[in-house]
Amino acid sequence: MTGFQREKGSGRMRTEQGDMERRELREPAGERHGPVVRLEQVWKTYGAGESEVRALAGVSVDFPAASFTAIMGPSGSGKTTLLQCAAGLAEPTRGRVVLGDTDIGGMRERELALIRRERMGFVFQSFNLLPALSGRENVVLPLRLAGRKADARWLDTIIRRTGMSDHIDRFPHQLSGGQQQRVAICRALMARPEVVFADEPTGALDSATGEEILGLLRRSVDELEQTVVMVTHEPTAAAHADQVLFLRDGAIVGSLRLPTVATITHRLAELSGAR
Repeated sequence: MTGFQREKGSGRMRTEQGDMERRELREPAGERHGPVVRLEQVWKTYGAGESEVRALAGVSVDFPAASFTAIMGPSGSGKTTLLQCAAGLAEPTRGRVVLGDTDIGGMRERELALIRRERMGFVFQSFNLLPALSGRENVVLPLRLAGRKADARWLDTIIRRTGMSDHIDRFPHQLSGGQQQRVAICRALMARPEVVFADEPTGALDSATGEEILGLLRRSVDELEQTVVMVTHEPTAAAHADQVLFLRDGAIVGSLRLPTVATITHRLAELSGAR
């Protein structure tokens, strides 16, 4: 029985003490692996002159392999822009973004689309499932569009580990929000990507279901050695990560390793008071 199956349906928030004990047993991912994604002095501006808006201001950061990073900050701090630049969804005004050993800066959209499809996975607040396709068909669709055959054994593994074995052949309208997000996670993992980007993945879910989804992302790192980069505004969500990056005015102004809800909340209060 896998860790995915053991915790399925528990519906209980982990205690602060249990959360700390689990994290103290984890070796820091950065000490075991090099970066999957690296941003080097990334700037992103919109407009020019008096109307110029600076979304990112010289951000440099590594996202290690087999790690879970949460990005936090107030509205307008640049956290979504950082995610978009790291994922090749937005082109930096200046700086470099490197995926593995590939500099994705200056690539044509066709090349970027291929990299996103084959080397990245995405989980969004809105599940982005096609209503006319079953859950299984949604999961394998990106591979079909790429002309690749799905690995049946891997497909079965991720369906089982996300607890979707009894529901995967239903259509999206027949699934709960949590089940739809589980399908989206299966789709993100199907191509065995180097990194999964998650933008507020629990924003449309109730707290108990959101906790289950975050647990799945956490275990994809621990058990499948996936790399996850997640934008969130919720301390309870960020506490699942190995590290939290704090942004303000387009710059990284702090970080926290092995976070808990209490330490995240305290750091957010400090950053708010430092204005």
